[in-house]
Amino acid sequence: MTTVVYPGTFDPITNGHTDLIERAGKLFNTVIVAVAYSPKKQPLLSLDERVELVRSATRHLPNVTVTGFSNLLAEFVVQQGATVILRGLRAVSDFEYEFQLADMNRRLAPTVESVFLTPANHLSYISSTLIREIAALGGDITEFVDPVVAEALKRKFAKA
Repeated sequence: MTTVVYPGTFDPITNGHTDLIERAGKLFNTVIVAVAYSPKKQPLLSLDERVELVRSATRHLPNVTVTGFSNLLAEFVVQQGATVILRGLRAVSDFEYEFQLADMNRRLAPTVESVFLTPANHLSYISSTLIREIAALGGDITEFVDPVVAEALKRKFAKA
């Protein structure tokens, strides 16, 4: 049984993230989507909101579980009994940072491997940052996120 952890802030989860989770579900027995607390990033959505949105967007995937975490990723992966960290690469610009993270995680957890997947071409330009910006300005994000996510952002920005 191979368990993979797909960590991220998911502020919010996008169709690009979901694409990677779906494909990971075909490659690994268990996929743990690990939603990072990440206070330094000052997320728009609370940890609980992000966990719930990821659960909603992945509810159709039977081998996926979603949990929040606030400790060191390498420690979290080992605690979960996972042997693989999944990271997404959208563009060449992501590679240098992801390579550095993979090297550090290998040093901190030598029994854990990092693997990288790229989203489908039509999803590679989507980022959570862009989604937040479009939603904040009242733009239509429905083709980029799960309907539950679109509705949550609409409510969030209506309050602002």
